Amino acid sequence: MVSDNEAKSPNQVDASPTKNFFVEMLTRDIDLEDSILDLLDNCIDGIQRIIKDRPSSDKPYQNFWAKITFSSEGFKIEDNCGGIPTEAQQYAFRMGRPTDIINGNTYTIGTYGIGMKRAIFKMGCSSTITSQTENDSFKVTIAPEWLISDSWELPIEKIEPFLAENGTAIEVTHIRPGIITQFSSPQSTLLDSLAGKISHHYSYIMNKGFTVFVNGKKVPLISLNLLWDGVEKINSQNNVAIAPYLYEAQKDGVEIKLAIGFYRAIASEDEVNEETEGIRRSSNTAGWTIICNDRVVLYCDKTRLTGWGEPTVPSYHPQFIAISGVVHFRSKDARNLPITTTKRGIDASSEIYLYVKDFMREGLRIFTSYTNKWKKNIPQEREISSNAKTADLNMIFETIPEEAWKPVKRRTSESKSFSTQRTFTPNLPVPETQNTGTRRKNISFSRPSKEIEIVAEYLFEDSEREASEVGNECFERILGEAK
Repeated sequence: MVSDNEAKSPNQVDASPTKNFFVEMLTRDIDLEDSILDLLDNCIDGIQRIIKDRPSSDKPYQNFWAKITFSSEGFKIEDNCGGIPTEAQQYAFRMGRPTDIINGNTYTIGTYGIGMKRAIFKMGCSSTITSQTENDSFKVTIAPEWLISDSWELPIEKIEPFLAENGTAIEVTHIRPGIITQFSSPQSTLLDSLAGKISHHYSYIMNKGFTVFVNGKKVPLISLNLLWDGVEKINSQNNVAIAPYLYEAQKDGVEIKLAIGFYRAIASEDEVNEETEGIRRSSNTAGWTIICNDRVVLYCDKTRLTGWGEPTVPSYHPQFIAISGVVHFRSKDARNLPITTTKRGIDASSEIYLYVKDFMREGLRIFTSYTNKWKKNIPQEREISSNAKTADLNMIFETIPEEAWKPVKRRTSESKSFSTQRTFTPNLPVPETQNTGTRRKNISFSRPSKEIEIVAEYLFEDSEREASEVGNECFERILGEAK
């Protein structure tokens, strides 16, 4: 800020920014749901400050929660995530984050320091932020008059502890007209859409204990587990097992873990046909999920962005609905993460992402090839995969024997910056026809759905069985009698 004397100088002009410019530009390119997710990210940052010195745990977010409520009257988000500490209060309300605190000591994904302010201004013209920590409690009020004044300073009021658990509450009022419609219209899909986004983007954290409520309803949990036969089969003599392909590395302060495999049995012919015709949506959890510092920034992607349809890898097809992959990037310096400025997407030009993408394609080749080998022997494959159990990815990484890991040979100059780098490649089952050379033929015919359901009920006491299973069981029974 210039002094009065400098301001009066005829050789100078006022180049200071206006608040109106900041508010308009900050809120223009972000939708309402993403701005609310920015506030949830702040809750996670609070938890990170609490747990950073605790021993590692499978459920580090256990007992932490956030509650979101909205209506035509306003918006509120409250949490028990520790509150905003004294040292953070001075930059929490600034339009931007000082460079000396970007590289902090917690696993955040924010680098610009605009998330909370942008979310507040997106929704309304007035807000109150109250926060309580172990050491103090405060309240900051942003009034409509502040938005049109020249002053950038906000009054901070010290208050008595007011919460049963330390945390933060942000309440927004004077809601903007377009936002009121989304908050209150009976035709609005915001409630379900927001809950769905939270399920997707916070699935990893919620699997580790975090709970979110939207207008009083608990947001459902989505599993990110994969099938595997267990360490016993991997350690057996032939080591044939249903297991994921794994890759882990460390580069320039970024920890990387990649896992891809099956989260269910491969698709039946009926499922492929129905998926192609849009009758069912079995593939909702197929594809690649990218996680940065525990937040999902890309969910179940099936495009070239994650390697599908690139050289040596087929484009996504419903026959691949069982394939699911996860990549987790983790760093205390969020600038090293391959994320976009919106924090809900991947920077496809990032050096570290382009390098890891090679291993993503390698994993895709393994499991798309397996699917193609078994697509003419689906009942047999389903019998094999039915013995595999779903398992947590962290447990799989920790359980794979050391001798089963293989070091990665350095292939490019970029890979020299990796301090550690290794892969685990499963020895997946192969159809008997490819081992014995036995010639096989397909049997294919169609019958009315009602008749198939009657036979399914007779054979399995389950009328919902797939037509391919019913046909195979009929043949197996007649074959047994014929022999």
